[in-house]
Amino acid sequence: MDYLRQLFESLGFSSVETFIASGNVVFETRSKNAKALEKKIKNRLREALGYEVATFIRTDAELVEIASYQPFSQSDLTAAGSLNTVFLGETLDEESKQATMALKTEIDDLHARGLEIYWLCRKKQSESTISNTLFSKTLGQPATVRGANTVKKMAAKYAGLKA
Repeated sequence: MDYLRQLFESLGFSSVETFIASGNVVFETRSKNAKALEKKIKNRLREALGYEVATFIRTDAELVEIASYQPFSQSDLTAAGSLNTVFLGETLDEESKQATMALKTEIDDLHARGLEIYWLCRKKQSESTISNTLFSKTLGQPATVRGANTVKKMAAKYAGLKA
């Protein structure tokens, strides 16, 4: 994770921290253009690592909103094996949204909202037919999956979300 932190520092970002070996990097910048930052980071990572890395920027406020949002009933959440957030770079068009919702099964429920898809897995994820690769293929764009607990911990640590 030190190497990842150093890569971000080489881009001129300050207060760079990696978060629990999850691939998440927290940093400060004066730039307000998330798309330009994503492109800059993606290019640097490809250059340094030799492969494409899906890159998504979320502000503190967006992270709190994502962590606080409850797309499923409390009883479904309590009984679930896991809840994940799928991060996207672009809002889903209607065709992609329909294709994504077609992935729902008795085990998996999905809810799309903005630049995220919330994925409730009622059993072990190993029993699910859904994967990060399937999301990216179905969506026609890169996607990355993070557990809801990771998102909540990040929001609590970096954005002041009360647990």
